[in-house]
Amino acid sequence: MKILLIGGTGTISSAITRQLATSGHDLWLLNRGNRKDDVPAGVRQVICDINNEAEVLRQIGGTMFDAVCEFIGFLPSQVERDIRLFKGRTRQYVYISSASAYNKPARNHIITEGTSLANPYWQYSRDKIACEELLMKEYRENGFPVTIVRPSHTYCERAIPVSVHGSKGSWQVLKRMIEGKAVLVQGDGSSLWTLTWNEDFAKGFIGLLGNPKAIGEPFQIMSDESLTWNQIYQCVADALKVEFKPYYVASQFLAAVAPKEYDFTGNLLGDKSTTVVFDCSKLKHAVPGYQATTRFDEGVRRCVAYILAHPELQIEDPEFDAWCDRVIEAQEKAKAI
Repeated sequence: MKILLIGGTGTISSAITRQLATSGHDLWLLNRGNRKDDVPAGVRQVICDINNEAEVLRQIGGTMFDAVCEFIGFLPSQVERDIRLFKGRTRQYVYISSASAYNKPARNHIITEGTSLANPYWQYSRDKIACEELLMKEYRENGFPVTIVRPSHTYCERAIPVSVHGSKGSWQVLKRMIEGKAVLVQGDGSSLWTLTWNEDFAKGFIGLLGNPKAIGEPFQIMSDESLTWNQIYQCVADALKVEFKPYYVASQFLAAVAPKEYDFTGNLLGDKSTTVVFDCSKLKHAVPGYQATTRFDEGVRRCVAYILAHPELQIEDPEFDAWCDRVIEAQEKAKAI
């Protein structure tokens, strides 16, 4: 198949790029070329700003793609641009939405593609919902061949997935663990969450490309493994070979006192604080044999080994570290009243 990925070098898309590149497909990447060294040999790169529609059309010419996959479309205006660019130029347009678009807490904690979409806490999620609605309208009225994919928390070796971290990533949380300090955990750590290794996600995603069952349909792709946040942090501590020292704080309090750039209103109240269990039966019917096979304890060991071997990923965040200490101190004072 001739496949165009818009993006192609991020956490999710890099795994898809690697798998497609070794499977004999004619793979093109459209991006700004900021991570050219990460692109496998044999992949054709269209290096430009996708908002420069004339330049995009100049470079792709009259090429007809079997699939165009949008990984960096966050706003309806970007989806409208894609429709202008690729209507009549692709047999399938795959839009990466987000499982954060689901209404939480749902009336049923088992989430399927039919769960209603709503998120009053997070503009990011509301924009994704608006993009989905625009694309499905275009499919219903004009036959635009859309497939919608909703990932949940997908991770790779370059970052450890934790729930409460600063604007510079998760390394400072690991550093606190290594130093024997307590780490903030929302609620009591007992809500369930799903984490998916990016190579597992890629297998399900690629199975939808060129798949007639996928046109006009949404799919969620994630692992069947559900863990509490206590279990997740314990796996991280075990990989680091340190003790897990949780300090529990209500999500509402974290959202109320955190700097705006941490966006805990969206990330916690609108997503990670609520128990969800995803039912991927629809994906497995469309892609027979699909199964995520990387347990989180295995994946996080790979992450820790990779990050410890790459100092450039160990981005310290002293402001977040100090903020954590202030939150702990404030709650301890309140408990003493």
